[in-house]
Amino acid sequence: MGEKEQLTTYQHIAPAIEIMDSTLRDGEQTSGVSFLPHEKLMIARKLLQDVRVDRVEVASARVSDGERDAVRMICNFAERSGLLNHIEVLGFVDGCQSVDWISDCGGKVINLLAKGSRRHCEQQLGKPLQEHADDILRVVDYADRRGLQVNLYLEDWSNGMKDSPQYVYQLMSRLSDTPIRRYMLPDTLGILNPLQCVEYMRKMLRHFPNAHFDFHAHNDYDLAVSNSLAAVLCGCRGLHVTVNGLGERCGNAPLASVQAILKDHFHARTHINESQLNEVSRLVEGYSGIAIASNQPIVGENVFTQVAGVHADGDNKNNLYCNELAPERFGRKREYALGKNSGKANIAKNLEELGLELTPEQTRIVTRRITELGDKKELVTQDDLPYIVSDVLKHNVAEDKVKLLSYMVCTSYGLKPLASIKVEINGQQYEADSTGDGQYDAFVKAMRKIYREKLNRTFPILANYTVTIPPGGRTDALVQTVVTWHSDDRDFKTKGLDADQTEAAIKATIKMLNLIE
Repeated sequence: MGEKEQLTTYQHIAPAIEIMDSTLRDGEQTSGVSFLPHEKLMIARKLLQDVRVDRVEVASARVSDGERDAVRMICNFAERSGLLNHIEVLGFVDGCQSVDWISDCGGKVINLLAKGSRRHCEQQLGKPLQEHADDILRVVDYADRRGLQVNLYLEDWSNGMKDSPQYVYQLMSRLSDTPIRRYMLPDTLGILNPLQCVEYMRKMLRHFPNAHFDFHAHNDYDLAVSNSLAAVLCGCRGLHVTVNGLGERCGNAPLASVQAILKDHFHARTHINESQLNEVSRLVEGYSGIAIASNQPIVGENVFTQVAGVHADGDNKNNLYCNELAPERFGRKREYALGKNSGKANIAKNLEELGLELTPEQTRIVTRRITELGDKKELVTQDDLPYIVSDVLKHNVAEDKVKLLSYMVCTSYGLKPLASIKVEINGQQYEADSTGDGQYDAFVKAMRKIYREKLNRTFPILANYTVTIPPGGRTDALVQTVVTWHSDDRDFKTKGLDADQTEAAIKATIKMLNLIE
């Protein structure tokens, strides 16, 4: 099959794909993750208004009072924004209870959880297919009378198709002539591979060609994305995802990866605003407490960082090492790592970014020093470059404009930590003191007070703060503090090294201030 023919085939199979995000429901089933009601609201708003997913599954019915509060808050927002039909809640075959719960919260869509395999139906419910189907029909009818739209999950569908396909077909046949809008096919235990996904999805479409099918993947074999794309290839019209791949056990298909592959490999159309994918990932990372792996596709910290010097050299020569995953597409930018594999091209890229011009011989010397630091497993960032250049070339590239003259930080029982500082900025001395939630927080607040009240300037926002033992170090030796700052629509890092973590963080802060002066 030629490229042109292949493209046409993909477009015919998947002209448009609905994206349903289940971060707030299935993603919250990640061990240790629990979102507060206002956090759920902020995530839902971000997903619907900025990322522009088609639907958001926000909770399970009848779980807790907190879930009730969250669903009410989200439904109130969605109704004011004209998005109420995009809010979905998982409900159960429990007579009227789930329907009433969702309706009382202001919801208009129920995702009804039914049994998609004979084993689940007979062994978990203790009921034959016909009785279960009758129970489902009563809930669907009641929901319809209360004005709720119904989508239906066939829980354990993948095992159902594997072990009892006739059960699946018979259940679907009983339900086909109903108001059910979508039939959602979960690989509940993440057992499928792409070939099985193709086979089973084709069988479903062959038996029920007019049905709208969603596919819901789990990542137990690291195949959630592959299976999702296999489902699309066969004519599935909707996919379920979560931000950062959150979900029970190994998680679900990650939103960013699914979107990128849908667009670049299947030429499918979605409503997703790709420039917001990184922001929503960071938002969910903060609320969930689950850190994004640095190498996670699209949203990981290092995925747009070139390490090898040959790659930077190739980028200088007509972007030879770039692909369709351009960082700007996702609201990010390409970076060039500094380390033993960097080479002169990487160094030159970073020097260019900083506006530093060196001779070829000076660049060679700086490259050698960075290689030496890399061999010692030391972290080197772009923001360290001016200091490395200064040290290597034995002159100041930029004289320190901010000097910490003296400071005191203290803590005591029953009182907030206190910081008192004296600094020199561009030859002028300033003093300030402040309390904080910790010694370093108090120091930063005192410094921020000087910038805000005495200099009438903004102080960079502290975005992240990590303390580690330097690679190869000992617990009774130095600690390394790396602080990430946000200023003027860019993020940058500075680091400090000291026996005391507060001292190390203060050093990183002074280094940051000299970078922005």
